[in-house]
Amino acid sequence: MVVMDTDEDADNIEEEVTAQEPVEDEVVDGSDTLETHEEIKDDDCDGLVSQIISSIEFLDQINGYRRTQQKECFNVVRRLKILIPFMDEIRGFESPSCRHFLNRLRKVIIVAKKLLETCNNGSKIFLALDSESTMSRFHSIYEKLNRILAKTPFDELRISDDVKEEVNALSKQLKKAKRRTDTQDIELAVDMMVVFSKTDPRNSDSAIIERLAKKLELQTIEDLKTETIAIKTLIQDKGGLNIETKQHIIELLNKFKKLQGLEATDILYEPFINKSFTKSTSLILPHEFLCPITLEIMLDPVIIATGQTYEKESIQKWFDAGHKTCPKTRQELDHLSLAPNFALKNLIMHWCEKNNFKLPEKEASPHSENEPKDEVSLLVEALSSSQLEEQRRSVKHMRLLARENPENRVLIANAGAIPLLVQLLSYPDSGIQENAVTTLLNLSIDEVNKKLISDEGAIPNIIEILQNGNREARENSAAALFSLSMLDENKVTIGLSNGIPPLVDLLQHGTLRGKKDALTALFNLSLNSANKGRAIDAGIVQPLLNLLKDKNLGMIDEALSILLLLASHPEGRQAIGQLSFIETLVEFIRQGTPKNKECATSVLLELGSNNSSFILAALQFGVYEHLVEISTSGTNRAQRKANALIQLISKSEQI
Repeated sequence: MVVMDTDEDADNIEEEVTAQEPVEDEVVDGSDTLETHEEIKDDDCDGLVSQIISSIEFLDQINGYRRTQQKECFNVVRRLKILIPFMDEIRGFESPSCRHFLNRLRKVIIVAKKLLETCNNGSKIFLALDSESTMSRFHSIYEKLNRILAKTPFDELRISDDVKEEVNALSKQLKKAKRRTDTQDIELAVDMMVVFSKTDPRNSDSAIIERLAKKLELQTIEDLKTETIAIKTLIQDKGGLNIETKQHIIELLNKFKKLQGLEATDILYEPFINKSFTKSTSLILPHEFLCPITLEIMLDPVIIATGQTYEKESIQKWFDAGHKTCPKTRQELDHLSLAPNFALKNLIMHWCEKNNFKLPEKEASPHSENEPKDEVSLLVEALSSSQLEEQRRSVKHMRLLARENPENRVLIANAGAIPLLVQLLSYPDSGIQENAVTTLLNLSIDEVNKKLISDEGAIPNIIEILQNGNREARENSAAALFSLSMLDENKVTIGLSNGIPPLVDLLQHGTLRGKKDALTALFNLSLNSANKGRAIDAGIVQPLLNLLKDKNLGMIDEALSILLLLASHPEGRQAIGQLSFIETLVEFIRQGTPKNKECATSVLLELGSNNSSFILAALQFGVYEHLVEISTSGTNRAQRKANALIQLISKSEQI
């Protein structure tokens, strides 16, 4: 189960203690074994300096990092570039200690190079699934680099004061970096948790799959082909990857393929072949005959503004969905005109005749391209009808269209439906209210629509339905608030509009689904500091404590994640820091799941960092021996938190 790492990695702790200081020269993790051609060998100082500078300059040229690790990759390169002036000043100096220092530095840079290359061309799905472990590898690099720089023989090397100041400043940056963890993309983390769950009924929800495809930038045929190759490489290279993880990754890849109309395949054993080619396996179709969107032979090729050629029907659908870019080059288009590519069409016809290849028949009617637009226009018009039944049918049908695919969401918004749907939220008909709020929920999956919906003043009306609507309308209102709150300004608006109390009420009294929708919305809203106080005032603590008692609900980690946010607030610490809660935390630390232990340890660390009485209470319940165990056998994050707690306990005993 994916749980969001929301804290700033113990910013309140003066120092972070790592599990166990490795041997001085041990700078390579077990997972970062060096390739044969990069093995470290003896060299003189000038040679080592040249290699280090060349490696850093090579890393500076890498682009296209996976979105989930992009920021941290650029941070690594930026910090390593600070070392270049330092290296230049060392040139010409030769001594055993200098050579030893440079050899150790080179090892760390090789490890960084391998990690950055993985983040550049590795599987996007795996990197998102394994983001916490990958982040730990970044922290490991920072820690080891800092340890090496701390032993820089400045006096012997006769480094200038300016460069020495830069290196010392870098050391401070690295210390801070290894203590901090950026808040994850919450929506991505929640969606990954849902699609990989075997019990969550939303694990095949097309809206969630589409949102994940967008987040992971796996929305085009070309992206999916590249990801398929990356996954095959991953499975071959990572022999220790368990069967369940392999299946999860391949299943999600196939769901993304299905969105693009591609056939699902078992990439472990079958080649990646589009279904349209299987009838003619003896022929190899020329690549230039295939539409870049569908990868099928073109019947009616047309040229767009960038000079690229596409099948007319597929590129028209692209434009109808609101896109104004070339799907292949991503360039903004000067115009959306289509010019027939007669020369290519003639080549295709000639090749088909010569090779006795029968082209598939075109089934679409002459007006099929405009049908979705026309349908949406009629539905929008019906929303303003004076006939109640016509309004009901229209909003219900629009709800289904908005759920189906991203193109429909753009078409519906462009047709002016959002203001009308917002008006229907206050309509005195529960069925219309329910379908209107659910339609807005589906439309809000599109990032542009999030802002359009909030700009129309929908949030107060959605909160009203959350308070007084029927069961399904309340649940979908909570989900809509979660989706809209992905925009920071909407977190503020929802809090100021008194949206948190009804969410807390749903968390306490709702169905299982209602509790889950309320929980995810409250988590996201509590990332805003002012909303923490509002949630505490609304009585969020008791429902969260109730979730900790009922393991059958399966929301323990999520509840602990919100409690971790609240523990950073003075009123939150006062509300949750009761003896019975400390005992519950220790119980999770003692015998919970690995993720339970990680979350509970994080909450206790946050509480104890601000008030030593919480630490003393936990010690009375026997927490120490369990922390020692976690520090060596827990998850990466749990080990960091456990070690920081042990350090905190040590300091409190010295006072």
